[in-house]
Amino acid sequence: MATDEARTANPILLADLLNEQIDKRIDILRRIDDVGSISQAARGAGVSYKAAWQAIETLGNLAGGPLVEKVVGGARGGGTKLSATGREVLELADELARARAEVLARFRARGSSAFERIGSTTLQTSLRNQFPATIVKMKIGSALVRLTLRIDDTHLLRASVTKESAQLLGLAEGKSVLALTKATGVEITADFPKETHGGENPSGEKRPENQLVGEVIRSERAAKGGECSLRLPSGLIIVGFAKRNHGLHMNQKAVASISPSAIVIGLTS
Repeated sequence: MATDEARTANPILLADLLNEQIDKRIDILRRIDDVGSISQAARGAGVSYKAAWQAIETLGNLAGGPLVEKVVGGARGGGTKLSATGREVLELADELARARAEVLARFRARGSSAFERIGSTTLQTSLRNQFPATIVKMKIGSALVRLTLRIDDTHLLRASVTKESAQLLGLAEGKSVLALTKATGVEITADFPKETHGGENPSGEKRPENQLVGEVIRSERAAKGGECSLRLPSGLIIVGFAKRNHGLHMNQKAVASISPSAIVIGLTS
């Protein structure tokens, strides 16, 4: 067992991806180490037992091997303990947290605010669209939590996450997050909405969710369709795809449409 774990697990990769300050999964792992119980760790972290298990499963997938193992019998009647890889992940996370704090402190002393947001996350992703956002509303349902996010003075985005994900991320109204989506999940067309009072179109119907109106700054392959970029009035750039014969041209007004289910939520601090 130890040989297989040493061969498949990659705690260095995992620790490089996770930042304990913004990821509750590391906190749950640490609590399991302290109390020897997933259920107690979940209660201490303020999440459900299901969310705690989801956290451990995700960490195990990232590490390439199990981070916890069952303990049978003993004075406390059994429980859960960290595997050797799990302990190594915590040690590496501590070292990375100290190093990260030192770097951010240097930039903070120089009066730099731009690098704090970048430095607060080490996650690298293929998602082209990454917008700093603020949660202005949360609606908790039986299985999903629906979020309303403000990305600038003009645009709101709707997104949804599972209740377990909301718990693990510590989502709350007023919290700063990142709204992320693939470029392939964004459709750009020339049919931008004509707003009237209350965000309705001329027919009196409510405008569809997640329509971002901007100006075309890049458009490719008008005949076959392809990648297109819009600049929103706030200066944010969104990248998406337009269908063939889209008819878009530079400096034209257009709309980017995103399904709420295509938006991924990340943390910035």
